[in-house]
Amino acid sequence: MIFFFGIILLAALTALAVIDARTFRLPDFLTLPLIGAGLLQALMLNSGVQNAVIGAIAGYGAFVIIELSYKRLRGRDGLGRGDAKLLAAGGAWCGWAGLPLIVLISSALALIALLFPSFKKMARSGEIPFGPFLALAIAVVWMSLQIA
Repeated sequence: MIFFFGIILLAALTALAVIDARTFRLPDFLTLPLIGAGLLQALMLNSGVQNAVIGAIAGYGAFVIIELSYKRLRGRDGLGRGDAKLLAAGGAWCGWAGLPLIVLISSALALIALLFPSFKKMARSGEIPFGPFLALAIAVVWMSLQIA
């Protein structure tokens, strides 16, 4: 059963990472079902539905607060609502306790990517797709939880 859910998660995260890297969008038709699938896997694998629900709500809420605060301070978008929905999916799959690690890993990966010339060029334009880093971090945290 874990293998089945792992395939679903990795396939969706891969698709989302590719789409965001190309279009700077994380489509609802993938992120929203991924939240539901995360809650379902928590129920079926008995890994704590309450933790998954709290994780989804907290993940979404945290990034929406950051998004709105940045926009208010800087007068422009800095984080998309799709990123908030993807973090909600991460919270549903990894529980609320996995959220800080997801954010830490994805942020560290994004900062490391800025060391590469192609990302530096993108950063100068003012936009960097955060979804691929978030997707990789969710996959890493979820897999580490399955090993533990």
